[in-house]
Amino acid sequence: MKALRICLVLLVLVALGVLGAQWLAREDLRDWGQVFVRVGGYDLTATVPGAIVVLIATALVLWIVWTLLVLPFRAWGRHRRKRARARLIDGLEALQQGHYQRAEKLLDRAAQDSEVEVIARTAAVRAAQARDDAPSIQRHLQALAECSATAHALLLAEDALARAMPAQALVALDAADAQPLPPRGLALRAQALAQVGRAGDAWGLLGPLRQHKALSANAYADLETRLATQSLLQADDANALAERWESLPRPLRTEADVVAAYAQRAAALRWDDAATHALEQALDSRWDESLIVLYGRLPVGKPDSRRASVQRWLHSHPDSPGLLLTLARLMRQQGQWSQAQEVLHRALAQGAGADAWEELGHGYAAAGEELLARRSYANALSSGRGEPAAALPDRNLRQHIHDHAVPEERDVHGLPRLRD
Repeated sequence: MKALRICLVLLVLVALGVLGAQWLAREDLRDWGQVFVRVGGYDLTATVPGAIVVLIATALVLWIVWTLLVLPFRAWGRHRRKRARARLIDGLEALQQGHYQRAEKLLDRAAQDSEVEVIARTAAVRAAQARDDAPSIQRHLQALAECSATAHALLLAEDALARAMPAQALVALDAADAQPLPPRGLALRAQALAQVGRAGDAWGLLGPLRQHKALSANAYADLETRLATQSLLQADDANALAERWESLPRPLRTEADVVAAYAQRAAALRWDDAATHALEQALDSRWDESLIVLYGRLPVGKPDSRRASVQRWLHSHPDSPGLLLTLARLMRQQGQWSQAQEVLHRALAQGAGADAWEELGHGYAAAGEELLARRSYANALSSGRGEPAAALPDRNLRQHIHDHAVPEERDVHGLPRLRD
């Protein structure tokens, strides 16, 4: 097809040349003006259209001659590029299959072509790392830094984060030669900032990451939740904590991990009202066992108001082991150990596990019942390891039946309501 197109073009040019020669032979073209040229004692005369055609023909001939002269060099360049791409493909395939030494040689030779040098050098570094060849790694890294400072910085940052060295990753990513960072670099920088305790700074990178779609929807949501949690835990004071909490998107303020981080930091800063209020709002909107356990474990005051909230939730979640455990903790804080003991046994019957056994051990120890306390602590260890717990000698069959009993909810027709 290419030869046919060339023949057609040549035929068209010949036809145009014949028609042009016939047109130039007309006498009336002299009325358009004449051009006189004297070169080396020779006088050349032509009409204006004829001179224009001669110039065009001369330029065309010169272009053809130049094309023919550079044709071998262009052919050699295309051959080199084609060979470099073939080596790159073979090298990447060898790297994928685990032929690291062969892959490194192919990629090193492919890197001689500037168009594929960056990807070839990057893959060669990976092949050398797989062989644990430190001199080759440094040689490829140095060559990569010379051809692409950004790719060099991304590679160093990935390796530093893999070795749990986020500070070195930041040094590589913040290099002036590596700017501006591509989306992958922004994601790595956000991860490094979070690991060095600067989650607040990493939070500012979420906008560009979302704009560039550098992460999948799930990965972005996980990163957003993780950064929100860490930024709240790293707040220096109550003002910074409140500012970061208010800047979070509303849906994020109902996530269990985020709410837990805010409540824990607020309690550590002695901001008890904010801690309990955040947990209560989150539990009212969406029930979560981890949050209700945290609600009873936080070192905050107001046991009466918290117990009132727990009693209110107990009507809609009577079989919640975390809620029963929290109620027992509040009862024990108020000095009602006998009632707390019964609630703890109900919590254990609903699957509360090691935390309930440990709380039961604390209660028995405070009451002076050392044998029951030791057995409760032993059961806490066994439950934490997934082993069955030993029954306590102070519980009879009727009490065991009562522990497993759960109030039945009925609908308006008197039929039992199914639980989720």
